[in-house]
Amino acid sequence: MEAIKANITTLEVDAIVNAANNSLMGGGGVDGAIHRAAGMELAQECLLLGGCETGQAKMTKGYRLPAKYIIHTVGPVWQGGHADEVALLQSCYRNSLQLASQAGLKNIAFPCISTGLYRFPIQEAAQIAVTQVREFMKQKSSVIQVVFCCFSDGDLGIYEGILNKG
Repeated sequence: MEAIKANITTLEVDAIVNAANNSLMGGGGVDGAIHRAAGMELAQECLLLGGCETGQAKMTKGYRLPAKYIIHTVGPVWQGGHADEVALLQSCYRNSLQLASQAGLKNIAFPCISTGLYRFPIQEAAQIAVTQVREFMKQKSSVIQVVFCCFSDGDLGIYEGILNKG
């Protein structure tokens, strides 16, 4: 596991994870950037998927991205921590990793799911992300590399601090 500061749409990995909305049809932040970079074919495939429930994940081709696949997961909107947000965010990571493993993928990159427009506190979200990935990596799986792709120096520092604690 490693944390980097980069534009997730430029990463050459088997799959990038999209912090999607329930419609899977693009939006703001990471979701919009991925849809713009991947091209119209992505929207056409997403339309066929019929949306996605919060905490679940679905996979599409990467189209014009360097990544072969996009795993779309819908994170929870932060409502103060009393609306099952933690369990739903944990589920985003588990379900995304499970899809990657089922497809035989070796490396995957995650953005900071739910921490932008959905307002999930970054420190707590990063701890959930790292914990879920560590637990998953204990299982037999094709996934051998996980990258946490951060947009800001502040987010990167939080992930690095958690990762360095071991």
